[in-house]
Amino acid sequence: MHLEYTITELPAIATKILETSTSKNILFFGEMGSGKTTLIKEIVKQLGVHDTVSSPTFSIVNEYMSDDDQTVFHFDFYRIENEQEAFEIGLDEYFEKNAWCLAEWPENVKNLLPLNRTEIHITILDMDTRKLIIK
Repeated sequence: MHLEYTITELPAIATKILETSTSKNILFFGEMGSGKTTLIKEIVKQLGVHDTVSSPTFSIVNEYMSDDDQTVFHFDFYRIENEQEAFEIGLDEYFEKNAWCLAEWPENVKNLLPLNRTEIHITILDMDTRKLIIK
């Protein structure tokens, strides 16, 4: 599925991702500044989380709880230096839980990613517009 959107259409895009995702493991690919964190914030909001959502760039993972007691994990693998580091935090165990796992920069831990996943690829078209591919 291919979609183009602007920031004002973010709620509708997040809804579409949640409706079409075949897995609770959602991986976000895109260059720096493409809007991965912004999109994840909207998805987390739609899942019923009221906490302030921020990118876990330095902590690697943030955990949130939704209104209906669903656990949501938000990963940022940008600063991972090797896959062993992610393995040591128990990444494989996170993906095996029945929880939402939303991961930025998954290409940095490619050998540890679950087969059961939805991939979101974001491309910058211009300053205001993004192209999204859901796989």
